[in-house]
Amino acid sequence: MLKPFLVAACFALPLTALAQDKMTAQQSKMATCNKEAAGKDLKGDARKAFMSACLSTKSPSQQDKMKTCNKEAGDKKLEGDARKKFMSDCLSA
Repeated sequence: MLKPFLVAACFALPLTALAQDKMTAQQSKMATCNKEAAGKDLKGDARKAFMSACLSTKSPSQQDKMKTCNKEAGDKKLEGDARKKFMSDCLSA
């Protein structure tokens, strides 16, 4: 009786992991907002309002990030390896 369940679980787990890798940007944002709402223990109308605000906020595009990081690196007069490290850290944040 337990064997069919274990076999099914062995096939389902890798498929679940594969599905998570294929999340769209909106799905990823939904998951992040859900985690934040759960962390704040929001319920009912407060949760709805939070989720609405969270999902409507626009995250900066990669190009916007690049402009901002470039400007900050220039303001700090970074060069060479220090600039590369700063840019890498800035863009991944």
